[in-house]
Amino acid sequence: MKQILCLAGEPWSSSPGRTQQLISRLRDAQILYFSPAAGRLDRSFRQKGRKVRPNVTVYTLPPLLLPVEERYGPLFRLDRGRVSRFVADRAARHRFSSPLLWVTSPQHVHLLDHLEYGGLVYDCDREWDEFSPAWEGSLAGAADLVFAASPQLRDRLSPCSANIALLPNGVNYPLFSSQAASPRPDPLPDIHGPVLGRAGTLWEDLDLSPLLHAALEHPDWTFLLLGREEENPFLSRLRRLPNVVIPGPCPLSEVPDWLYRCDVLLDFLRLDRPYDDVVPSRLYEYLSTGKPVVSMLWPDQVELFPDVVYAAHSNQEFVQCCCHAMGEAHGFASQRRQAHASAAAWSNRAGQVSRILATAGLL
Repeated sequence: MKQILCLAGEPWSSSPGRTQQLISRLRDAQILYFSPAAGRLDRSFRQKGRKVRPNVTVYTLPPLLLPVEERYGPLFRLDRGRVSRFVADRAARHRFSSPLLWVTSPQHVHLLDHLEYGGLVYDCDREWDEFSPAWEGSLAGAADLVFAASPQLRDRLSPCSANIALLPNGVNYPLFSSQAASPRPDPLPDIHGPVLGRAGTLWEDLDLSPLLHAALEHPDWTFLLLGREEENPFLSRLRRLPNVVIPGPCPLSEVPDWLYRCDVLLDFLRLDRPYDDVVPSRLYEYLSTGKPVVSMLWPDQVELFPDVVYAAHSNQEFVQCCCHAMGEAHGFASQRRQAHASAAAWSNRAGQVSRILATAGLL
């Protein structure tokens, strides 16, 4: 059985992200999954590994004591050496020999010289403006294979590697497509009239001005913002509006109940990520329901799903698109939306990974 060391950028969670979704579906491999520490005071690395799947054991890495900056010289290298020794020790305990090393961040380049591995995969799912471009260039150059989550990321890394495979994000399609066949209790029993909603973290830089504009213009519409909250500047004003509902986060298993309660699903822009062409899993979750979707786009941004998503570039255009979406004939594009989502199921993405790794002789 092939062995994989995964240096993840996210903790193992009941609401899994990209890395966990892919890694957990590689059935024919023994996997050690290393989560990042929650902070400098996190002592979870002292705990034993947790077996979360028959073939997957999870460890938490020791926290980094210094900022991710090379100007600290020897202390920087000492800090990274401590982390790499932790990974090597756990790999030895599980009798790993020449495993496949799966990394997810440019900062992992500083661990390569301290680890033994038989192959290297870099999975790039975002731009890393906070790190030196040289780090990612060196990592991509050293990797036997690079997965890129979008054409823009692929093109950016192409000067560094000739072995790049496009691997967009995916969706837990069975979870988000099954609610229509098995309806659950109404999460908004007292709300009547159209409901337009968004599910996902309310990031600090999330531009909610279109929603605020629409909520003021249409008090007869109800707007739902479901998810964890950051200090977004629009939230204080939105809370004062009687037609805006902000229930906070909920377990992943309950998110489809909220999405199916909506008549239209909404997607907004993050101001610190202009022209980002990575398709978020959230959009695939929307498409899985078959519900109409209205998405804000940057000027000149290419529409991702022009046949099934209403695209707006201004606040007023956003309101118009919402009106068109609510007036859409029943079943007009629902099957096409679900077809897009079904093709993006994480099981299909993981199958693509397995085939590419096998062809490259890495799995």
